[in-house]
Amino acid sequence: MTDTLKPFGMLTDFITGRLVPNIGAEENRQLMERYLVERKGYAREDIEVDVPIEMDIAGERYRSAVDLVAGVGGRRMVAFRCAAGSIGSYEREILAAARLLNDYQIPWAAASDGRAAVVLDTASGRRVGAGLEAIPGRAELEAQLPALEFKALPPDRRQREQLIFRTYDRDGVNRARRLI
Repeated sequence: MTDTLKPFGMLTDFITGRLVPNIGAEENRQLMERYLVERKGYAREDIEVDVPIEMDIAGERYRSAVDLVAGVGGRRMVAFRCAAGSIGSYEREILAAARLLNDYQIPWAAASDGRAAVVLDTASGRRVGAGLEAIPGRAELEAQLPALEFKALPPDRRQREQLIFRTYDRDGVNRARRLI
Protein backbone atom coordinates (compact mmCIF):
# COMPACT_ATOMS: atom_id res chain seq x y z
CA MET A 1 0.00 0.00 0.00
CA THR A 2 1.31 3.42 -0.86
CA ASP A 3 0.86 6.71 0.95
CA THR A 4 0.81 8.80 -2.23
CA LEU A 5 -2.34 10.68 -3.10
CA LYS A 6 -4.25 10.17 -6.30
CA PRO A 7 -3.67 13.20 -8.54
CA PHE A 8 -6.37 15.84 -8.46
CA GLY A 9 -7.07 19.07 -10.25
CA MET A 10 -7.75 22.48 -8.80
CA LEU A 11 -10.67 24.83 -9.30
CA THR A 12 -11.51 28.35 -8.27
CA ASP A 13 -13.94 28.64 -5.37
CA PHE A 14 -16.98 30.67 -6.43
CA ILE A 15 -17.26 32.52 -3.10
CA THR A 16 -13.66 33.07 -2.05
CA GLY A 17 -11.87 33.11 -5.40
CA ARG A 18 -9.18 30.81 -3.95
CA LEU A 19 -7.89 27.69 -5.68
CA VAL A 20 -9.18 24.53 -3.99
CA PRO A 21 -8.53 20.83 -4.66
CA ASN A 22 -11.25 19.28 -6.81
CA ILE A 23 -11.84 16.20 -4.72
CA GLY A 24 -14.84 14.60 -3.06
CA ALA A 25 -17.83 16.92 -2.95
CA GLU A 26 -16.01 20.06 -4.11
CA GLU A 27 -17.85 20.32 -7.44
CA ASN A 28 -21.13 19.86 -5.55
CA ARG A 29 -20.16 22.61 -3.12
CA GLN A 30 -19.46 24.92 -6.05
CA LEU A 31 -22.94 24.18 -7.42
CA MET A 32 -24.44 25.03 -4.02
CA GLU A 33 -22.45 28.27 -3.72
CA ARG A 34 -23.66 29.40 -7.15
CA TYR A 35 -27.24 28.40 -6.35
CA LEU A 36 -27.25 30.37 -3.12
CA VAL A 37 -25.99 33.52 -4.85
CA GLU A 38 -27.73 33.27 -8.21
CA ARG A 39 -31.08 31.75 -7.18
CA LYS A 40 -31.53 32.41 -3.46
CA GLY A 41 -30.39 36.01 -3.36
CA TYR A 42 -27.41 35.76 -1.04
CA ALA A 43 -24.42 38.02 -1.57
CA ARG A 44 -21.02 36.33 -1.62
CA GLU A 45 -20.31 38.17 1.65
CA ASP A 46 -23.29 36.37 3.26
CA ILE A 47 -21.64 32.98 2.78
CA GLU A 48 -18.75 31.58 4.81
CA VAL A 49 -16.69 28.72 3.39
CA ASP A 50 -14.93 26.02 5.47
CA VAL A 51 -16.06 27.51 8.77
CA PRO A 52 -13.84 26.19 11.59
CA ILE A 53 -15.53 24.17 14.31
CA GLU A 54 -13.63 23.09 17.42
CA MET A 55 -14.56 21.20 20.55
CA ASP A 56 -13.00 19.49 23.53
CA ILE A 57 -13.98 15.86 23.91
CA ALA A 58 -12.59 13.92 26.85
CA GLY A 59 -9.70 16.37 27.17
CA GLU A 60 -8.78 16.14 23.48
CA ARG A 61 -9.20 19.03 21.01
CA TYR A 62 -11.11 18.09 17.85
CA ARG A 63 -11.00 20.47 14.88
CA SER A 64 -12.91 20.35 11.64
CA ALA A 65 -14.91 22.63 9.34
CA VAL A 66 -18.47 23.15 8.20
CA ASP A 67 -18.66 23.39 4.40
CA LEU A 68 -20.84 26.50 4.11
CA VAL A 69 -22.75 28.81 6.43
CA ALA A 70 -25.18 31.41 5.08
CA GLY A 71 -26.15 34.37 7.21
CA VAL A 72 -28.19 37.56 7.27
CA GLY A 73 -28.30 40.48 9.64
CA GLY A 74 -25.08 39.47 11.34
CA ARG A 75 -26.49 36.05 12.29
CA ARG A 76 -25.56 32.64 10.94
CA MET A 77 -28.82 31.17 9.66
CA VAL A 78 -28.17 28.00 7.61
CA ALA A 79 -25.31 25.51 7.94
CA PHE A 80 -24.56 23.25 4.96
CA ARG A 81 -22.78 19.95 4.45
CA CYS A 82 -22.08 19.36 0.78
CA ALA A 83 -22.03 15.67 -0.03
CA ALA A 84 -20.61 13.55 -2.79
CA GLY A 85 -22.98 10.69 -1.99
CA SER A 86 -26.35 10.17 -0.39
CA ILE A 87 -27.37 13.43 1.27
CA GLY A 88 -29.53 11.57 3.78
CA SER A 89 -26.44 10.09 5.37
CA TYR A 90 -25.17 13.61 6.19
CA GLU A 91 -28.29 14.91 7.94
CA ARG A 92 -27.26 14.02 11.48
CA GLU A 93 -23.73 15.38 11.06
CA ILE A 94 -24.83 18.81 9.83
CA LEU A 95 -27.58 18.96 12.44
CA ALA A 96 -24.99 18.47 15.19
CA ALA A 97 -22.73 21.10 13.60
CA ALA A 98 -25.57 23.64 13.43
CA ARG A 99 -26.20 23.04 17.13
CA LEU A 100 -22.54 23.46 18.09
CA LEU A 101 -20.98 26.04 15.78
CA ASN A 102 -22.17 29.14 17.67
CA ASP A 103 -23.29 30.07 21.15
CA TYR A 104 -26.81 29.76 19.68
CA GLN A 105 -28.23 27.02 17.49
CA ILE A 106 -28.14 28.05 13.83
CA PRO A 107 -31.84 27.86 12.86
CA TRP A 108 -31.49 25.59 9.82
CA ALA A 109 -29.19 22.80 8.72
CA ALA A 110 -29.01 21.44 5.19
CA ALA A 111 -27.30 18.58 3.41
CA SER A 112 -26.94 18.90 -0.35
CA ASP A 113 -25.21 17.39 -3.35
CA GLY A 114 -25.72 20.60 -5.33
CA ARG A 115 -28.72 19.11 -7.15
CA ALA A 116 -30.94 18.02 -4.24
CA ALA A 117 -31.15 19.05 -0.61
CA VAL A 118 -32.65 18.17 2.73
CA VAL A 119 -33.42 21.05 5.10
CA LEU A 120 -33.77 20.53 8.85
CA ASP A 121 -35.06 22.67 11.69
CA THR A 122 -32.05 22.63 14.01
CA ALA A 123 -33.87 22.97 17.33
CA SER A 124 -36.31 20.11 16.71
CA GLY A 125 -34.20 18.05 14.30
CA ARG A 126 -37.22 17.65 12.00
CA ARG A 127 -37.09 17.76 8.23
CA VAL A 128 -38.78 20.91 7.02
CA GLY A 129 -38.22 20.42 3.32
CA ALA A 130 -36.56 18.54 0.52
CA GLY A 131 -35.18 19.83 -2.75
CA LEU A 132 -33.13 22.92 -3.51
CA GLU A 133 -36.26 25.06 -3.44
CA ALA A 134 -36.66 24.19 0.27
CA ILE A 135 -33.47 26.07 1.15
CA PRO A 136 -34.50 29.41 2.64
CA GLY A 137 -33.52 32.40 0.53
CA ARG A 138 -31.97 35.58 1.84
CA ALA A 139 -35.18 37.64 1.60
CA GLU A 140 -37.14 34.94 3.41
CA LEU A 141 -34.63 34.86 6.24
CA GLU A 142 -34.54 38.66 6.51
CA ALA A 143 -38.33 38.64 6.92
CA GLN A 144 -38.16 35.92 9.61
CA LEU A 145 -35.23 37.44 11.51
CA PRO A 146 -37.24 39.65 13.93
CA ALA A 147 -39.40 36.71 15.06
CA LEU A 148 -36.60 34.17 15.48
CA GLU A 149 -35.27 33.16 18.87
CA PHE A 150 -31.60 32.28 18.90
CA LYS A 151 -31.45 29.71 21.68
CA ALA A 152 -28.35 28.06 23.03
CA LEU A 153 -28.07 24.29 23.02
CA PRO A 154 -28.88 23.05 26.52
CA PRO A 155 -25.59 22.19 28.28
CA ASP A 156 -26.64 18.61 29.01
CA ARG A 157 -26.96 17.97 25.24
CA ARG A 158 -23.73 19.66 24.16
CA GLN A 159 -21.39 16.75 24.92
CA ARG A 160 -23.67 14.27 23.17
CA GLU A 161 -23.85 16.48 20.05
CA GLN A 162 -20.06 16.83 20.06
CA LEU A 163 -19.66 13.05 20.06
CA ILE A 164 -22.19 12.69 17.26
CA PHE A 165 -20.50 15.35 15.14
CA ARG A 166 -17.02 13.91 15.64
CA THR A 167 -18.17 10.38 14.87
CA TYR A 168 -19.77 11.33 11.56
CA ASP A 169 -17.08 13.87 10.65
CA ARG A 170 -14.20 11.44 11.19
CA ASP A 171 -15.73 9.15 8.59
CA GLY A 172 -15.60 11.96 6.03
CA VAL A 173 -13.18 10.95 3.32
CA ASN A 174 -12.06 12.82 0.22
CA ARG A 175 -12.28 16.21 1.89
CA ALA A 176 -9.69 18.84 1.10
CA ARG A 177 -8.88 19.43 4.77
CA ARG A 178 -7.83 15.77 5.00
CA LEU A 179 -4.95 16.55 2.62
CA ILE A 180 -3.21 18.85 5.08
